[in-house]
Amino acid sequence: MAEETHSVDDNAHADIPLGQPTAARMYDEALGGKDHFEVDRAANARLYRLIGESQVRSTAMENRRFLGRVVEYLSKERGIRQFLDVGSGLPTVRNTHEIALEADPDARVVYADIDPIVAAHGQALLRSGTTRVITADMRDPASILGHPTTLEMIDFDEPVAVLFIAVFHFVTAADDPAGIVAAFRDMQAPGSCIALSHLTTDGMSSEEQKGWHAGFAGATVPLVLRDQGAIRSLFEGYDLVEPGLVRPWQWRPGALDSPRTASLFGAVGVKQPSV
Repeated sequence: MAEETHSVDDNAHADIPLGQPTAARMYDEALGGKDHFEVDRAANARLYRLIGESQVRSTAMENRRFLGRVVEYLSKERGIRQFLDVGSGLPTVRNTHEIALEADPDARVVYADIDPIVAAHGQALLRSGTTRVITADMRDPASILGHPTTLEMIDFDEPVAVLFIAVFHFVTAADDPAGIVAAFRDMQAPGSCIALSHLTTDGMSSEEQKGWHAGFAGATVPLVLRDQGAIRSLFEGYDLVEPGLVRPWQWRPGALDSPRTASLFGAVGVKQPSV
């Protein structure tokens, strides 16, 4: 397990929130990773107690498997060679850049996350000329879209895939989620895509909903559950790829089995030429 201290070359290291659980580190723990602190383990222990450890871990893995299939689809079937992974979380197995580089060694990936520890643990990725990690807040799209590293790596005149995997349930209505998507969409060339997964109230009991909220109480970002209709509205300006907005395990299932939960919805959208 990670120790409670960490040295970072990034000048954001002073802002690393050691005393509060973060979504990135909680997700890492749920996936069986090692880059988390006691405060994150305690938060997940509360989730496991209220919801069930199997359910929480299955939700995390279902989401991770969805990400893998999405990147494979975008790389191999749509020929996209640029990826902006927003709220990427900590590096784990089968990362976005690993999958994208299998399709094209020149594919470019920028990871962005609000937790500076993501950049700290992503330093090894910087050895690749095609991958970068930045610390930025998706609630301020300009901090990502206008970041010098993003502008160096991503050519917005060409198709780019923006990945919002399990991040919008940490964006409140006051943060204007539709406006956030619009800011990224306005930068994308026609043929670009977004991929999005989101915790949902649909199919989730009131007790489980309370459990998710309690588990993230005290974390650096609040949790917001939305129904299918509200999640679908985030794809305004995009045409959904078949099979549309479905449970992540239902989205183009592959040979690698995925846990099957009723916790999430996920989809991929292609930017409409007129938008």
